[in-house]
Amino acid sequence: MVETLIRYGYVPLLLVGVNGTGIALAAAGASKAWLLLLLGAAVAASFTAERLLPYADEWNLPMADRRRDVLHAFVNETLILASVASLPVLAGAVTVADVWPSAWPFPVQVLLAVLVADAGITLVHFASHKVGLLWRFHAVHHSVKRFYGFNGLMKHPLHQSAELAAGVAPLLLAGMPADVAAALALTVAVQLLLQHSNADYRVGALRYVLSLNEGHRFHHLKWAGVGDVNFGLFTLVWDRMLGTYSFDPGRRFSSDDLGIAAKPRYPTEYLAQLSEPFRPRGACAPGTDGG
Repeated sequence: MVETLIRYGYVPLLLVGVNGTGIALAAAGASKAWLLLLLGAAVAASFTAERLLPYADEWNLPMADRRRDVLHAFVNETLILASVASLPVLAGAVTVADVWPSAWPFPVQVLLAVLVADAGITLVHFASHKVGLLWRFHAVHHSVKRFYGFNGLMKHPLHQSAELAAGVAPLLLAGMPADVAAALALTVAVQLLLQHSNADYRVGALRYVLSLNEGHRFHHLKWAGVGDVNFGLFTLVWDRMLGTYSFDPGRRFSSDDLGIAAKPRYPTEYLAQLSEPFRPRGACAPGTDGG
């Protein structure tokens, strides 16, 4: 009974329950602290689902990465919150044309923000697998050896900033309100939890539209070029347009499939990962032989 609830109820709980509650709170002008509490509840739900119904038992076991992943999550979420807090000032400075559809229902405004942000983030993500300089920073995210919720926040802060800037800049230029941005920030965090989840959940035909864990595992295949698929954060729409969509329902994954084949001894400590992109021989770009 519990497994069935998780398998079919976990995704609706986060996508509809957590996001919906966050959108309602943001629309009402509630304190951002409530959104933080919601995010905490989403993280707790993520870990619970992974423990009770794991896709791979081994991915629930720390691989000398727990402290590092917590640091990544704390630093990156703090940066996101700081960005949201600074939006009123930024909006006043960079808004080019105040064309934001403020008269639309608030949930529709958030949906618009999600779709626009998805396009920008996806394109930077795609470029990060093609441009050597961007890959050096993105490689931190691909160095993981297990696939679980916190992986979504395991990013070099400079690369996360580049992705968020690409996703949010068009919205700021159009005059996006701060409350919409706060709701968007929550949906991004929730999506990262779902996308990298070790929970063996099911979403039916939605797996061909939404960028969730079944499809995103293919993106983390470690061999050069093989993982250059399924770049989308929220949807797979842009991947279909770019020709980078890939899915095989019969494929199973293990830790041996993950990581960076060209650099199997990529640093595992937090500070070492932050400094690795600046080393003369940082992680090799996809498509190289590691030399």
